[in-house]
Amino acid sequence: MKTVQDAFNTFKQMLVPLYDVQEADAITTLVLSELTGYSKAKLKAFPETELTDEQSEKLSTILNQLQTGEPLQYILGHTEFYGLKFEVNPNVLIPRPETEELVGWIIESSELPPINILDIGTGSGCIAITLKHELKQATVSAIDISIGALETAKRNAANNQVEVNFIHADILAHENIKLDKKLDVIVSNPPYVTETDKRQMHTNVTDFEPHTALFVPEEDPLLFYNAIADFATKNLNDNGLLFFEINESYGEETIEMLNNKSFINIELRKDMSGRDRMIKCGWASY
Repeated sequence: MKTVQDAFNTFKQMLVPLYDVQEADAITTLVLSELTGYSKAKLKAFPETELTDEQSEKLSTILNQLQTGEPLQYILGHTEFYGLKFEVNPNVLIPRPETEELVGWIIESSELPPINILDIGTGSGCIAITLKHELKQATVSAIDISIGALETAKRNAANNQVEVNFIHADILAHENIKLDKKLDVIVSNPPYVTETDKRQMHTNVTDFEPHTALFVPEEDPLLFYNAIADFATKNLNDNGLLFFEINESYGEETIEMLNNKSFINIELRKDMSGRDRMIKCGWASY
């Protein structure tokens, strides 16, 4: 791989068994950008740019890792979410674009003055940290069962210079979680992938990303949604809001469950791909 063009050709050839051509192209661009410091436009405009021996060597190493199915974000050790940089590693899920849409929905729904927000199952901290970054007057807390995830999230908060209160807790044992005051917003992107879904997923997700953050029993796909909704009924202020990222196959079931627990103004929203992907609802105890 002597030039940028050589790298594109080699990566495309070696990655197409794993990824479609467009995705292979996007991965190659990202890797070359990372190694050379060039923008996407510059890489496309100057394909004959020569690579150093060190860059070629690094490209070969990364290509070998990619061929095992390891996600590029784990190989590079970071990704971008809502314009911010986040460390990612096998303790945490890689943030997805549809989760950015969920965060955008929360921001547009959140009225100042200061509000009290809790993110349940925070992983890398991408939701909680972004909300604190965008809603500076908010008080933001985040829960996760994984110590490794919380350590990653704490580093991400420090790197993005925001203050988030991280709590080690299991939401399935939510009766043990005691908060100082009630919440205005609860948000969660909990585990929702069933065995059926798993069979249709790319191995770079199923083989590398943390299973506790992904999978639920086939016979109880709303396990975490039920627990979080029950927790919300006791911990949301009147007129508080609950936001979920959901499994597109269980939109109606999730709405029904929330209805049964007396949530109000339930709204199902599609993501940019047109899939039922997120829910917002309100709470009123009266």
